[in-house]
Amino acid sequence: MDNSASKTIYHNILKQYWGYDDFRPLQLDIIKSIGSGKDTLGLMPTGGGKSITFQVPTLAMNGICIVITPLIALMKDQVENLRQKGIKATAIYSGMQQSDILTALDNCELGDYKFLYVSPERLGTDLFLKRLKFLKICMIAVDESHCISQWGYDFRPAYLKIAEIRKFIPQVPILALTATATPEVADDIQKRLLFKENNLLQKSFERKNLVYVVRETEDKLSQLLNILKKVSGTSVVYVRSRKKTKEISDFLTDNHIPSDYFHAGLDNTEKDKKQAAWKNGTCRVIVATNAFGMGIDKADVRSVIHMDLPDSLEAYFQEAGRAGRDEKRAYAVLLYNNTDKTKLQKRIADTFPEPERIKNVYQALGNFFQLGVQSGLDLVFPFNLQYFCLTFHFPITPTYNALKILELAGYIELTEELDNPSKLMFTVDKNELYNLRSKDPDIDQLIEVILRSYTGVFADMIHINEEIIAQRLNTTREHVYDQLTTLSKLHIINYIPFKKTPFLIYKIEREFTEKIVLPDTIYKTRKERYIGRINKVLEYATATNICRSQILLNYFGQKNNKPCGQCDICLAHKANKITTQAFNQLTNTICCTLQKNPQSIKQLVSQINGKEDKITQAVRILLDEGKIKQNEQMLLELNSKKNQGTGS
Repeated sequence: MDNSASKTIYHNILKQYWGYDDFRPLQLDIIKSIGSGKDTLGLMPTGGGKSITFQVPTLAMNGICIVITPLIALMKDQVENLRQKGIKATAIYSGMQQSDILTALDNCELGDYKFLYVSPERLGTDLFLKRLKFLKICMIAVDESHCISQWGYDFRPAYLKIAEIRKFIPQVPILALTATATPEVADDIQKRLLFKENNLLQKSFERKNLVYVVRETEDKLSQLLNILKKVSGTSVVYVRSRKKTKEISDFLTDNHIPSDYFHAGLDNTEKDKKQAAWKNGTCRVIVATNAFGMGIDKADVRSVIHMDLPDSLEAYFQEAGRAGRDEKRAYAVLLYNNTDKTKLQKRIADTFPEPERIKNVYQALGNFFQLGVQSGLDLVFPFNLQYFCLTFHFPITPTYNALKILELAGYIELTEELDNPSKLMFTVDKNELYNLRSKDPDIDQLIEVILRSYTGVFADMIHINEEIIAQRLNTTREHVYDQLTTLSKLHIINYIPFKKTPFLIYKIEREFTEKIVLPDTIYKTRKERYIGRINKVLEYATATNICRSQILLNYFGQKNNKPCGQCDICLAHKANKITTQAFNQLTNTICCTLQKNPQSIKQLVSQINGKEDKITQAVRILLDEGKIKQNEQMLLELNSKKNQGTGS
């Protein structure tokens, strides 16, 4: 198939199912690469249209595409969107019933399905691996592929299972996608996914319409209000804690800015309602933790404001990048003050608790589940972190991170909160039930609907949906819940209402605590890299002379970029009647002059062509950054302990 024919086919599919005449930059390059059978890593900023790059070529191929993503909400959303376009798609993820998984796999094998979305945890199960060989697979797409790299900011051990399934289907090409990866992480992704040869297709990280701003302020709420009054349109405000989402949302509402809050602890109905209001413009501002935004496609976000410093520039770039996807001017604002540095230092201790604390948490887990040493392999326990911490008087954040480190070390697996449907079983026999039904018309109706809607209710706990029962009774879900709770109290049924529950799984038998090993790659090296990422965030927040956009682009390996001309630093330089580029040239000239021999300020001014106030300002900044120093004679000289590059 030649390129022109391929282009026609891909464009026809794009037009038929998505209604677009042409692709965004880089999309077609990635599509052609994976369509020709090459392992491909597509590096595209948030909002670049990553899903199109595997959905379009799959529709041009024979067979099914396996899509691996860690985000169950995003998975469900994409499956529903594909179905609405008339494209057969299904999903398998942790927490599903065995019968539902088998049905999904049967459909993929026999039902001409085009997309099977799978959570990484499901990949290594015996059931999935056995059925894999019966599926006609044309491609593997790996979303959020940075999760496979231990050097990345969001490593997930389950991603390492992807390489295992490649051994079963070695001829199938793999498309890895991510919005944020440093050059080191990009190389590691390709290595971990067993690319036949390196093949990185990268869109520039530059966002010319996005204005980066850092505001140093002791009164962040007033600054936030000021920004939202000056910049009209939809906004996302990111905070670190669930409690602050509501507090700040209430503050904005009190100040006549339509606002709502969002975090992972809300139930799905509430989340959907809040997201819908924000997407349709009823709610102007959503105040959220980083749980908000994944898979939320809204093009006209005019500002993304961070009230707290993020853990990494990767996370910041991805979250800030949700502004201005319509290519119109938008603002990414970071609010910063001196206490933020102290908070970041505490975050290091919380994210990487001392090894002894991690071992204490492991010991407490065994006691919590009453599990004997050298037992428990593959046992699955519902796990309430808050109750666990309350029982053993542990602080929540470092305890959660201790569990994640134990997971990385291979001892346990901790799933995200999963939706567990309501369950019901009759505990009386049919005769007793008949006598009961004749006494209460409301109960009689409810039981009649349950018996008509579900089978096996006398033999086993079966899943029910209160919403469906309520519709058939022409009443509310709350009323059905109350009736079922009453029946449960009367010991007529065993009823377990819907709940969100994480699970903890023992990946190896419970070990003697003193034998717990935390390899350097899991603890020491990752801690060092985490500290390095935090320092880069601090450098970004406190920078005074290098363009914000340049800092971000350099971090992601894009060198020799021109100043953006619109960030707060560039505007400050313009106000001083000196461009960032000219300022960088001046600092380079100063360093080159001092490389020859130490100088006083007067000597520098006499040798360098420039105004004295600008040279003095540049010297002050170079001293602050430690790139130059004063010797015992009070002359300026280069600091040999520092990297002398000043950027460009």
